Amino acid sequence: MADAPKITAWLKPVCGWSAGVREVFDRHGLEYEDRDIIGNPDHYAEMVQKTGQPLSPCVEINGQVLADVSGEEVEAWMVKNQVVGALAR
Repeated sequence: MADAPKITAWLKPVCGWSAGVREVFDRHGLEYEDRDIIGNPDHYAEMVQKTGQPLSPCVEINGQVLADVSGEEVEAWMVKNQVVGALAR
């Protein structure tokens, strides 16, 4: 990978789905901006405006928005789009 991806994640502080997204980024050693949609109403409004829907987690990677996704879906998208390589489990 040449450049590190630019990642913004709209997540809840305590949520299994949000934890799964964080775990995927951590496992791949990726830096990301974690925007708390519960503690910051502006982050929630931004997520809804950007994604067109109110469900989280939502992630933006290099300008591509993935709405209402699990960690597994985020990882599969990143591998498919060559943002990261597949990791052995």
